Amino acid sequence: MPKFHTDCIEKPVASGLQKLGRLVGRHPWWFLAIPLVSATVLGGGFAFLTEAQANNIEEQFTPVGGPAKADRALVSRYFPIDESSFTPQRLITEGAYAAFIAVHPSGKILSEEALTEVLRIDGVIRNMTVSESGQAFKYRDICAQKNGECAPNAVLKALGNNARAIGSIAFQFPLWVTATEQTFLGTILGGVETSGSGIVQSAKAIRVFYFLKESEVETSERWLREFLKVFTEEKNDFQLQETQVSYFTSVSRQEELESISKNVIPLFSITYFLSVSFSIISCLRFDCVRNKAWVAALGVLSAGIAVLSGFGLLLYCGMPFAMTVSNSPFLILGIGIDDMFIMIACWQQTKVHDSVEDRMAETYREAAVSITITTLTDVLAFFIGINTPFRSVQSFCLYTGTTVLLCYVFNITFFGSVLALNGKREAENRHFLTCMKVPGNCPPDRSKAYSLCCVGGLYDMSSGTETEHPMNLFFKKYYGPFLTKNWTKAFVVLLYAGYLAASIYGCFQIKEGIDLRNLALDHSYTVRYYDHAKTYFSEYGANIMVIVPKKADYWNSTVRKDIESCIDKLNDLPYIEKQLSVSWLMLYKIFAQRSNIVLDDQSVFVNTLPAFFRLFPDFNQDVNLSGGVIDASRFFIQAVNISSAVAAKNMLSELRETAESCVVPLVVYHPAFIYFDQYLVIVSNTIHNIAVATAVMLVISLLLIPNPLCAAWVTFAIASVIVGVVGFMAFWNINLDSISMINLVICIGFSVDFSAHISYAYVSSKKSSVNEKATDALYLLGYPILQGAISTILGVVVLAAAESYIFRTFFKIMFLVIGFGAVHGLIFIPVFLTFFGLCTKTNVGENEGTPESIKDTHSEAPSNLQLHRRSVMESASRKMSLLYSESDSS
Repeated sequence: MPKFHTDCIEKPVASGLQKLGRLVGRHPWWFLAIPLVSATVLGGGFAFLTEAQANNIEEQFTPVGGPAKADRALVSRYFPIDESSFTPQRLITEGAYAAFIAVHPSGKILSEEALTEVLRIDGVIRNMTVSESGQAFKYRDICAQKNGECAPNAVLKALGNNARAIGSIAFQFPLWVTATEQTFLGTILGGVETSGSGIVQSAKAIRVFYFLKESEVETSERWLREFLKVFTEEKNDFQLQETQVSYFTSVSRQEELESISKNVIPLFSITYFLSVSFSIISCLRFDCVRNKAWVAALGVLSAGIAVLSGFGLLLYCGMPFAMTVSNSPFLILGIGIDDMFIMIACWQQTKVHDSVEDRMAETYREAAVSITITTLTDVLAFFIGINTPFRSVQSFCLYTGTTVLLCYVFNITFFGSVLALNGKREAENRHFLTCMKVPGNCPPDRSKAYSLCCVGGLYDMSSGTETEHPMNLFFKKYYGPFLTKNWTKAFVVLLYAGYLAASIYGCFQIKEGIDLRNLALDHSYTVRYYDHAKTYFSEYGANIMVIVPKKADYWNSTVRKDIESCIDKLNDLPYIEKQLSVSWLMLYKIFAQRSNIVLDDQSVFVNTLPAFFRLFPDFNQDVNLSGGVIDASRFFIQAVNISSAVAAKNMLSELRETAESCVVPLVVYHPAFIYFDQYLVIVSNTIHNIAVATAVMLVISLLLIPNPLCAAWVTFAIASVIVGVVGFMAFWNINLDSISMINLVICIGFSVDFSAHISYAYVSSKKSSVNEKATDALYLLGYPILQGAISTILGVVVLAAAESYIFRTFFKIMFLVIGFGAVHGLIFIPVFLTFFGLCTKTNVGENEGTPESIKDTHSEAPSNLQLHRRSVMESASRKMSLLYSESDSS
């Protein structure tokens, strides 16, 4: 039978790092100075941080190359905005605007008292004066106009600045038709109750827009800032008693997003303090020589300068710095500390009387596989995450992946030099704090306090290494035997079945897409506006453009019927209100019939249009006419009841499918579709990235830990943890969006970290029974997994207190990832591995020797090659298991 060569990759990696360790031990000051100088130089890249910041919401949180962006370019080309004849439904972008919503919860917003307050607010806004470069201007000077006046609110215009007039006006909802015009009230009045004939009986909210000229960007922004200032001032002229008011501007969302990163900066200092404290406590010992408190503190510093260097390097290269990258330092700190603990643990297993060079060489050799596999899996998971259409995810993955790689480099250089210098101190039996030499044994006339503070350098005489941590013994004597009892295994199987069932159920309940209200701080004024808009104005959604993007023979009756048939198909969709569609072509036909004009001739059709446009001037913006040919035209349909991301996704998909299947190809567009596009790609892209990353992790596991069973359990753990995380995201009110996608990429790397080591320790164990193998694996790795989970969670726990959905989501998913990963490593996988004892026994035998040697293991001594290969497997497993064992007490 063929044999599995377990050291084909492991051995050269270990050998290379062994040589590096010896070099670091020989020249520690060089490896201390060079990384510090490099970090200082690379940190200079932060001078370009302001230029590199990329927080534009559309660019960062909508898919690159989304269909709606191409459609917007098409609409801009054929139907440019006419600011002198402005109508909101013809906006190509969200526009430049301010708005407020006045709410009367009792449904009396159309009462005289409530409308008096609304008119008072409107008067303050229209009359506020803004100064710029010595010149003063008001709303009327920069507003988007229609018929020579600022685009009005239909309800307030009907009142004529007199709230008492409400008693003489009968509003019809949602379409109010007067002698001169018809107005859609679905976006103006909310929470409406009507009579049988559609007359408004009561309403709970009114929304007033103030649209500005998009061509005057700087002037408009100044006016919008003044608008916000008026609402935020404690003493304003509103005098509100009947109504509650929320407000918003077209720049609010962007400004609020940019303020989020400032809010989270203070949390990083808390995280750094927690990480330093945890590291020092983990490394504290009651031996003043073996104490590694300073080593731990500098290990945290190593992760910090890795962040400085990685970010600085990419900033030098001009890489965009998205707001999501602000999450990265919290994660990198946890990863860096994990690798630091591994190296300290391996150092503690070396012979204390060996030279520092030898100890460093042995430390690096033993730590090679562990820190390399965790770094490779994490880095590749992040780099695979770059293959996503969301720039916010690309930026995060690029910065984090690069910095994790540099964190590895700094650990084996800068931190290695710290470890070597500390080794020289220990070799001379010097105090960890004062560096004064201390005795190795306590004089008989001295107190216990003196022994604790001034005596040190003790070690295990039998092994020549530092003493073992009691937590490892807990897993060996108590937890392992308990977990491998038959009734405990049965309970674990039932527990896993419940976990899996709940997770799968949650996967079908998860919501898709990012809610724009979540891009602001919790206490932001925009949150109240979003809530009011959703509560009172969600019945009527987007007024969607339907564009005929190519030349068509509109004078041909067959072509006209084809276009009308396509529009009818769109109107028949469940999310469209047919009665509210607007068609210039239909009204043109009615106009021609009443004028006794036959439209079946090209010249007659084209030459009659000017007369039609004089009667209906708005439609002049819906027909692109040049040289007697209509290059493009557009119609409008009204969406209704789009109250969730699923509804928006289904509506957009059905609209596009119907439009593309028409005889006359059509394009559907609305500015909101730019954001709706994320719903169409988020699930497929997430699944694709997870599948690719899982396959890559499996290959890495096979290369560095080439045991088929071990690789199978790595794949199982990745799939199981991801299903659990996604499922419980739904229970914790987390949407599947570009933000959570970042964390699912992280999930893959951490799943490997927890699963690969425990399964490898199991298959490498020399114990005879499956239960003993599981106990042995837990003895080696139980405490490291537990401490690794704690250190990583400590790195992100402060984000739970953040006032931003983005950072709280990062914490929640990381908590799920680490929690489920640790549960798999400490409970599920050890139990499940005991059910496959025969397979592991065969694999171990194949790794340890030839079939003949297996048959004669009791009568024939193993060969040198067998001993070498066995020692490589055992030492790698043992040293991976001794992560964080430095907190032993003498």
